[in-house]
Amino acid sequence: MFTDRNQAARLLAKQLMVWRGHNPLILAIPRGAVPMAKVMAELLEGEFDVVLVRKLRAPHQPELAIGAVDENGWTFIAPHAASMDISVAYIEAEKRMQMKTIEKRRAQYTPVRPPIDPAGRIVIVVDDGLATGSTMMAALHGLRLRQPKRLICAVPVAPADTLDNIRPLADEVLCLQTPEFFEAVGQHYQHFPQVEDDEVIELLRKA
Repeated sequence: MFTDRNQAARLLAKQLMVWRGHNPLILAIPRGAVPMAKVMAELLEGEFDVVLVRKLRAPHQPELAIGAVDENGWTFIAPHAASMDISVAYIEAEKRMQMKTIEKRRAQYTPVRPPIDPAGRIVIVVDDGLATGSTMMAALHGLRLRQPKRLICAVPVAPADTLDNIRPLADEVLCLQTPEFFEAVGQHYQHFPQVEDDEVIELLRKA
């Protein structure tokens, strides 16, 4: 069990020290991973920013992801969604709603500059943990189109089968723990508070 996100970030950075001195770009999936990306960027002597993706929620089960959408509108639909009798109209409406949230967050998070360009960079995409992996898959897919030099997924904890789905989308996948019994990311941290927008905005402003 990790003490908190900062400890997890330090442990991830320790495993990625080969990229120190290469000005890596650490991209966080908001909101939980943003404080982690700051810690990792400091330790690896790189930059950090956010990559904006949103999960698509199952009807009447908002905690269950049926897929994800990235900032450019590319959509991933999880295989299990096919067995849930979800209409195309519902998915399109959910996609539009989440795209609006992405647009709002981009305006909040980086109001005076565009996102940092990942082209030709060592790019490390970090989250505080993966469950279904939908948002990470959407993030990696969108970033690959922007031609980074190397694309790395770095997370403290995830189920093994989720990592199997992630590996084809990244050049490297780093995961510190793959517990046999996985229910939620938060259960693997002693201290796992909600990260609010104000904290994200302040961290990005200082960066």
